[in-house]
Amino acid sequence: MKIEKIETWLVGQWLTVRVTCDDGTYGVGEGNFWSYAEASELMAHRIIDDIRGTEPRDLDRIWNYVYRKYSFRSPALTSAMSAIDMALWDIRGKRFQAPVWDMLGGKYRDRVRAIVLLGAYGPYGPLDGPTGFASAARAAKNDGYTALKMTPFPKDWGLKAYSDLVRQNTTIVEAVREEVGWEFDIGIEIHRNMSPAEGIVFAQQIEKFLPYFYEDPIAPDSVLSMGDVGRNIRLPLAVGERNNTIWEFREYCQQPNVAFLKPDIGLAGGFTHCRKIAAMAEGFHVRIAPHHFLGPISTMALVHIAAAMPNWDVNEYAPEKGTFKEKVVTNIAEVKDGYFVIPEEPGLGIDIVVDEMEKQQRIFSNGETATRPDGSIALR
Repeated sequence: MKIEKIETWLVGQWLTVRVTCDDGTYGVGEGNFWSYAEASELMAHRIIDDIRGTEPRDLDRIWNYVYRKYSFRSPALTSAMSAIDMALWDIRGKRFQAPVWDMLGGKYRDRVRAIVLLGAYGPYGPLDGPTGFASAARAAKNDGYTALKMTPFPKDWGLKAYSDLVRQNTTIVEAVREEVGWEFDIGIEIHRNMSPAEGIVFAQQIEKFLPYFYEDPIAPDSVLSMGDVGRNIRLPLAVGERNNTIWEFREYCQQPNVAFLKPDIGLAGGFTHCRKIAAMAEGFHVRIAPHHFLGPISTMALVHIAAAMPNWDVNEYAPEKGTFKEKVVTNIAEVKDGYFVIPEEPGLGIDIVVDEMEKQQRIFSNGETATRPDGSIALR
């Protein structure tokens, strides 16, 4: 069995790939460099020239050959590699008639806890002030989830004075905690919206509400700067959704108060690389709570790896039932009582519906464009 070709589709905000071998066996995968998916698509078609004719089972050799060919740390490259790697594991599972989680070491857990996203990436909203956030949180709890993640910022947060912003953010967290009670976990996503000093003060204000984690308070420009934040707060830090290699994640593990890493399986190298990130983190007593809000193939891939990795914790989830995501694949990951059901089919247990994928248009995000009253960019 040799790799023969790669086909690609830009669907929604992600890249879908299908890798086919010379005997007709194929696998599917997703790349999640959502802001510039076209760049990942170009990379995928460049990569096929390097891997055509190779054995699909030689996963680490393929991964390192592609990554080390030029040694650029590009997320467009690792996103394409992630999609291809997922597809190769799908092929491997079909070859040996085993689900991917079985080849990763078997089940460590019997189901995978979902942490549902409030807001734009799911049905829980609108998030208008403390009342809106609380209502969305109640709806998520009523649907059986035991954890949620939210960005507790007003819509015009970039225009707020410092003291007013911290006060309003704190009020939102308080409202959600009062609504869902203490038997429910709340992840706080800052979305890189604060400077280190602001992030420290806000963390101090919400300590009493016991957030499950405090995610990405500052931009991912400096691991050391994130360490400065961790050194001055008493909340578990969750970091890394914009990072894409094990070497950056290793540096995060060496910083104070980092309790969760957030690799995106469609950005941080697929199964081959993310399992290494998880294993390394386990040595630091750091758990994995991956980033994900995009396509259904990555959702399914995350269920497989979460089933097998000892320090995997929760999987982010933007509900897919009733959305176009349900149409472009043969089936979606099943969620029951707030937990993902672990699939038993060989490989990933999901396939693409090409006709439906070709009907979907590329969706472009507005990005992180908040500005301040003086016209400057709010993120810094």
